[in-house]
Amino acid sequence: MRPLWLAILAALPLTATAAELTVSAAASLTNAFKEIAPRFEAAHPGDTVRLNFAASGTLLQQIDQGAPADVFASADQPTMDRAAQQTLIDPASRRDFVSNRLVMVEPAQGGKGLAALADLQQPGVQRIAVGKTATVPAGRYTQAVLEHAGLWSTLQPKFVQADNVRQVLDYVSRGEADAGFVYRTDAALMKDRVRVALTTQGHEPIRYPVAVVAASRQQPLAQAFIDFLVTPQARQILDKYGFGAP
Repeated sequence: MRPLWLAILAALPLTATAAELTVSAAASLTNAFKEIAPRFEAAHPGDTVRLNFAASGTLLQQIDQGAPADVFASADQPTMDRAAQQTLIDPASRRDFVSNRLVMVEPAQGGKGLAALADLQQPGVQRIAVGKTATVPAGRYTQAVLEHAGLWSTLQPKFVQADNVRQVLDYVSRGEADAGFVYRTDAALMKDRVRVALTTQGHEPIRYPVAVVAASRQQPLAQAFIDFLVTPQARQILDKYGFGAP
């Protein structure tokens, strides 16, 4: 005959083990994902979301080196393409979920009154903040824009390299750079500190892809998070921060 405590334990209903989901996302998604995560947790009681933000290329390096991640959201297609080529994501889970625009900004107070890319050649413009092209998608978009305008090589001596797009924003907002290139959504966060001088042309469309990380131990939950990003609840938050439809 079984002990009473064992009989009681056997009669208890089985409950699912709470899971932790790690989402590695491009730095420009910081504010939106910090709002989306608790909404997702509320829809999945007991589960928690851990957010990891950095430049898309840096996140890819982390995943490739074995850092724990379940969901990867990139600010560009080439970085996600590399993730697929390196079999670091589940290609069937990949989808575009938002779009963005690249803008040139200057300090709101004491700016140079920039109105065109050519204005960056002025002697008074001494420091231009740009994302590192090796790891920061915004940096590569910036390069495409300035190459299209025939200014990339000319302006290189003025470049201040940044580790991610939010660092570019910080440099300009503090007046440590005379100009910089960030996403429209980033500029909107500091309307009182930076002024949008122009919206750029000459680069490929900026669409953000997201996918389940192949090594994830929480693949069903990771897929649920991706599905949540296109729900009206998440879309409302993304719209609030200025992200467009993919």
